[in-house]
Amino acid sequence: MHVEQLHDFNLNKKDQFIEIQQSLKHKINISNHIAIDSIKTCAGVDLAYWEQDGEPYGVCSIIVIDADTKEVIEKVHSIGKISVPYVAGFLAFRELPLIIEAAKKLEIEPDVFLFDGNGYLHYNHMGVATHAAFFLNKPTIGIAKTYLKIKDCDFVMPVNEVGGYTDIVIDGEVYGRALRTRQDVKPIFLSCGNNIDLDSSYQITMSLINQESRLPIPVRLADLETHILRTFYQENQV
Repeated sequence: MHVEQLHDFNLNKKDQFIEIQQSLKHKINISNHIAIDSIKTCAGVDLAYWEQDGEPYGVCSIIVIDADTKEVIEKVHSIGKISVPYVAGFLAFRELPLIIEAAKKLEIEPDVFLFDGNGYLHYNHMGVATHAAFFLNKPTIGIAKTYLKIKDCDFVMPVNEVGGYTDIVIDGEVYGRALRTRQDVKPIFLSCGNNIDLDSSYQITMSLINQESRLPIPVRLADLETHILRTFYQENQV
């Protein structure tokens, strides 16, 4: 898969992170409606971290499934030392080098990428799902397991039924949705990444839910795979 080289990651200062986010922010497109029947392949993206000899390492897994059969049709991963320091609000800079490396290995170009993380639901609308879209040039969706509180705004708990949701509105703007994908299960926090609108993100996400998890299938599979890979690389000190 072709991946754009939008900027490098030889970065270690918050001012550099802010400058890049601000330069990309005005290019975000969350008005693009995508019909579910046009989606043939979906990718889930997740990362896991560990320390080795006092140094931070990470592994990124990308799992591609057939949107109709829900069967896995490709999986790739990347591993490496983490060079970008963690700064709150700028996690994408830490994760993107491994995401990009893994995405370059894909032979299939997925129609949409779903990330274990936020997209538009972010302090500067630049969560990893949004930032990654500028490299992948594909529609992206953010799926967070926990709520990122912004400007001290809480979310409203959705009704306890499959597909129930409440929009997360901050200063009059919709940042995302608290979404109940299964009854009697905690909600997930859905947001557009880029090149897709919120209703399309909602419909695609709900089409990828089964009885095994509140997470969309490709995100859950990527999450499971990162844990397996992390254990392997920890044990083998690679």
